Amino acid sequence: MEHQQAHGVLVEVLGLGVLIVGPSGVGKSECGLELVARGHRLVADDVVRLTRGPDGGLVGAAPEVVRHYMEIRGLGLLYVPDLFGPGAVRDECRVDLVCRLERWREDQEYERVGLERPVETWLDVPLPLVVLPVRPAGSMATLVEVAARDTRLRRTRSSAAVRLDERLRRRGASEQPEPRS
Repeated sequence: MEHQQAHGVLVEVLGLGVLIVGPSGVGKSECGLELVARGHRLVADDVVRLTRGPDGGLVGAAPEVVRHYMEIRGLGLLYVPDLFGPGAVRDECRVDLVCRLERWREDQEYERVGLERPVETWLDVPLPLVVLPVRPAGSMATLVEVAARDTRLRRTRSSAAVRLDERLRRRGASEQPEPRS
C-alpha cells in the first residue's frame, strides 16, 4: 500500500481530520496539545503516516511505537490518554484539511478574504489548505478550530466570503443609476 509520511500533527477537530504542518519549532505540537485540551482528539504527533483509504480519501495515523505520545519542548514526552483520558485520542482518521503554520513575515501577503481555498495534494488527494502566520501571543489553536468549522460550513453552504461578495454585488447593482432615455 502506498504511503507518505508528514512531519506534523493530526487532530480530529469537530469530526474533521486536520493535518497541521510547518517548519520545525513553529508550534505544531503546542497547537495540537491546546486542541486536545479543548476536547478534540489527537491522532498523531510529529510523524503522521498517510495512506489512501478505500474510498480514495486520505487517512492518517501515527506509527504504533509513538501512537498517542506528544513531544512538547520544555515538558518532554507526554502520553495523552494519561493526561486527558482515553477519549482524547484516535488511532486514525480521515484527513480533510491541511493547516500550514509558518512564521509571520512582514513582507508576505496572507489570505484576507477567502473566496476560494487553495489546495495541497498528498498522495494525489487534493485537500483544502489554510496558511496561518504564527505571531507572538497568537492563538493558533483558535485559528485551526475556526478553519475546521469554516471547512465544515463550506461543505453545506457557501462561505461567508462568497455570501458577502454576492451581497455587495447585489447592492452595487441596485445603486446603479437608471439609464436616461
